[in-house]
Amino acid sequence: MTSTTARSAATLTILGTVLAMTTAPANAAGEGTVVTTVPEADRVAAVSYWTPERLALLGSDDRLAPAETTATVWGGATPPGVGRLFLTFTPGGDASCTATVVPSSSKDVAFTAGHCVNGGLDRWDNPIKVSNVVFVPGYHDGEGPHGVFPVRAFAWPDTYRGPSSALDDDAVIAVDPVGGAHVADVAGTQDISFDPVASPVGTTILGYPVSRLARGESLVSCALPSTLKTNSVYSSWQSYCDMAGGSSGGPWLRDFDPATGRGTLFSVTSRGTVNEDGTTADLNGAAFTDAVRTLHQTAGDL
Repeated sequence: MTSTTARSAATLTILGTVLAMTTAPANAAGEGTVVTTVPEADRVAAVSYWTPERLALLGSDDRLAPAETTATVWGGATPPGVGRLFLTFTPGGDASCTATVVPSSSKDVAFTAGHCVNGGLDRWDNPIKVSNVVFVPGYHDGEGPHGVFPVRAFAWPDTYRGPSSALDDDAVIAVDPVGGAHVADVAGTQDISFDPVASPVGTTILGYPVSRLARGESLVSCALPSTLKTNSVYSSWQSYCDMAGGSSGGPWLRDFDPATGRGTLFSVTSRGTVNEDGTTADLNGAAFTDAVRTLHQTAGDL
């Protein structure tokens, strides 16, 4: 979406830029789902890759977006299941998104945005490789209290057409257990629902924007109403939350209970409207469809 005041729609990875135009090739496994599996050697290498020094570099860039004014740094314990997703795009470099553990038969599944794991194609129509993918639930100041979970597989619905698409911009990641423990058991989960939601709805949005507010090192939140917007192609939720890049994939939770830190996931951050000065005017999250429901239902098999 593009407004009339020199704003542009952007997927909200680390620097808030659109990565590519079409979907990168991946392994098709199961009707309606595109799956990429990560070899064991690559998973081991990914955990070694993300040293504390490399993590800190993501927030050290002088070109970071200005600090948010509506979103605020989360106080207290990180809500169950929420964490930071780290990865490398080649070409493109290191990046981060946000993801949330949800119930699954394997206890190894987290939800994020499709463009966080779908690199698309570069300007020469070559696939952008996604590597070094790890998930750190409860991330704060370079550490994760539950460990670093290597991603063994990621998937998106085949209705999602890549980083320029807003339809079904959703994905799941499946992580390896760490020390014999499943991520859902140690980090907790957020409920997820595909039932219709009345608009507007009170929404708590969580994410790890890599802006000057917290440089991705702390969880950031907004508690605002969100409104369902529908056009001839897709439906999406809109909120005037101003989180910058890195918040992509962050949960949109209804019926959120601050006492328990739990709510019900009904969307994830997909893209934002970015002003000329680099500030975010609003966020959008794709409305869940039957294709995304199927993605969740089969994620436990990854």
